[in-house]
Amino acid sequence: MQKAFLLCLLFLINQFASTQEKDTATTEVEVLNISSYKGLLVVGLYVAKSQWLKKIKMGTHGEIKNGESKVVFENVPDGTYAISLCHDKDNDGKLDALFGIPTEDTGASNNAPARFGPPKWEDAKFQVKGKTVKQIIKL
Repeated sequence: MQKAFLLCLLFLINQFASTQEKDTATTEVEVLNISSYKGLLVVGLYVAKSQWLKKIKMGTHGEIKNGESKVVFENVPDGTYAISLCHDKDNDGKLDALFGIPTEDTGASNNAPARFGPPKWEDAKFQVKGKTVKQIIKL
């Protein structure tokens, strides 16, 4: 009886673990054309249009080598996301701007353009569905 119970419990744990793995994915971000090796690349993953450029779901930073940087977001639940990033050249933790215009390089997923303001959610959004997603962003 105990053996049957343990086997059943192990089966349920395995099923739960398999379900969890299918519901999350990895998002890889490769950033090219970084103008300077100074500072860090600050990268934010956003989960909804209402939170775009306001509230980060996940955040990380990347080191810059040879004009490039790579960061990885792991265990990203399936859904719609967008990425925004900036090259924090002076490493002060904020995007420097002059008269509201960024003086540090910025970018977004899908290389969404920043025309007369920040990139639009609709241009930057992408889908995560249980497999690795790669975004290549050019500054």
